Amino acid sequence: MAIHSALAIEPSPLVTPKRFCASPNHGERKNGKTPDALILHYTGVPTAEAAVALLCDPATEVSAHYVVTPEGEVLSLVAEERRAWHAGRGSWAGETDMNDVSIGVEIAHPGHRDGKAAFPYPDAQIDAVIALCREICARWPIPPQRVLAHSDTAPERKIDPGEFFPWSRLAEAGVGHYVAPCPIIDGPRLDLGDAGGETRDFQNLLRLYGYGAPDSGVFDVETRCVTRAFQRHFRPARVDGIADFSTVATLQKLVAALPQD
Repeated sequence: MAIHSALAIEPSPLVTPKRFCASPNHGERKNGKTPDALILHYTGVPTAEAAVALLCDPATEVSAHYVVTPEGEVLSLVAEERRAWHAGRGSWAGETDMNDVSIGVEIAHPGHRDGKAAFPYPDAQIDAVIALCREICARWPIPPQRVLAHSDTAPERKIDPGEFFPWSRLAEAGVGHYVAPCPIIDGPRLDLGDAGGETRDFQNLLRLYGYGAPDSGVFDVETRCVTRAFQRHFRPARVDGIADFSTVATLQKLVAALPQD
């Protein structure tokens, strides 16, 4: 993999061994903002080399702070203090410019289809992701509930890092906010077209946790997309966009487990 020439701003120091592959695609964080969120992505291209080439190409206008290879190597592309261009259009907890307030970690992985994982995440890669996330969250005021999937912040556009990403393993290592998913059982559910108080209550819970769900009381396409994003992260056994008992109960547990101000 080619090493790109260093820019003026050096990357933040890491305990994790790293290689510096400077991307020109970054800028200043606006209004003096500092990172308070961490967004995990997968690259969606065949190799780490191809991903780094894209993230370091000025024509693409995309970047991330780090790339983690399948072998567990950490590549530093943009200094944490700088605004990398990884999140795109999306929101979380009322913030509509996630690039401004987040650090982006790209996990080199070719991607997946909904419900199908052709390429598992190697143990060495996940170990490196855990170590990197722990270091980042120790450096910045990033609470566990703001360690996010790209799909959490952009549910209508993104599905990464996907329902096969081992969030529970990260949680066991102290990274992220997580509860054991409630069992999938038969019972009442909310689906497309359902309207009324129960739908509004579910949308309110999604927004309370941080998702950009509508406040319409109607289970529309946007609500289904947000529900699928929630399931990918927190109830991955079935990602169908239907708010069944398991989905609603798991969300209630997560909201109840949020830190109290």
